[in-house]
Amino acid sequence: MHTFSRPRVEDADALYELISTYERAVLGAPDTTPEDVADELAEPGFDRDKDGWVVRAQDGRLDGWAWAWAAGDGDLIEVDVIVRPGAGDLAEKLWPLVSGRARELGAERGHDAVTLHVGLYRADQGKQALAKGWGFEPGTSFHRMRIDFDGPVEPPAVPAGLTLHGGQSEEVRREAHHVHQEGFAEHFGFAAIDYDLWYERRQAQSATDWSQLVLARIDGRAAAVVIGNNQFVSDQDCGYVATLAVLPRFRGRGLGRLLLRHAFAADAARGRKGTILHVDSGNTTPALGLYESAGMRPVMAIDIWRRRL
Repeated sequence: MHTFSRPRVEDADALYELISTYERAVLGAPDTTPEDVADELAEPGFDRDKDGWVVRAQDGRLDGWAWAWAAGDGDLIEVDVIVRPGAGDLAEKLWPLVSGRARELGAERGHDAVTLHVGLYRADQGKQALAKGWGFEPGTSFHRMRIDFDGPVEPPAVPAGLTLHGGQSEEVRREAHHVHQEGFAEHFGFAAIDYDLWYERRQAQSATDWSQLVLARIDGRAAAVVIGNNQFVSDQDCGYVATLAVLPRFRGRGLGRLLLRHAFAADAARGRKGTILHVDSGNTTPALGLYESAGMRPVMAIDIWRRRL
């Protein structure tokens, strides 16, 4: 017998145990850290009293975790359902709750219909079959890329007219937000948000280090940005490029490669074993080829499945 309730901040450790158990069964090792779970529970805009559910067995053990989260004011709702292996048909009970909350989130934002996105490890064939049964279909695939370092990495030469700026100042962060929003506007699943929410979300994440944001200006004009953080430091001792964006009018000048190499050099200088990033295989720019040519290799695939409600 199971009981359904809302998640609490103090559930973070039990949620990590549940998620890591699921990931070990699918991947052979955890892909989530305790910090990741704590950040999810503290995510701005995530209402723990409405947007999530935890399922407890009679002995108090968490056997299920499900949530729906609005990425912005658009009609995109991100969802997930995680069930302990062997815990029965909990997923069949949780998916309707998630779908119902997604409809509510869409209605609250003035939408008659919503698009649900769920990220599925390619290795988890069982969950993919379940998602298909609930009306989801493949949308795109993200490849996790990695490069390893065996010593210092030479930073790239900065050409005349180009300057690099760290993210410690609000002026630079605001320009970085603009580059991110415009640079990703045509990408799969992008949800536009204003600066205040963009900043609040990053400020709430334990992995954020504003010194790892680097804005490139050409002749004083914002042109490109790379945003790194510490998401993969505790478990893999790697840096993470969370965002790499170039404004359309500045593409074709090698700015993406320059900022990528800059991130590699910075991570190596911090003593990290490598750098990780995720790339959409359907990216509107040839990003996958850029990363492979820079020495990165794919280490995992995560498929995004979608459903229109």
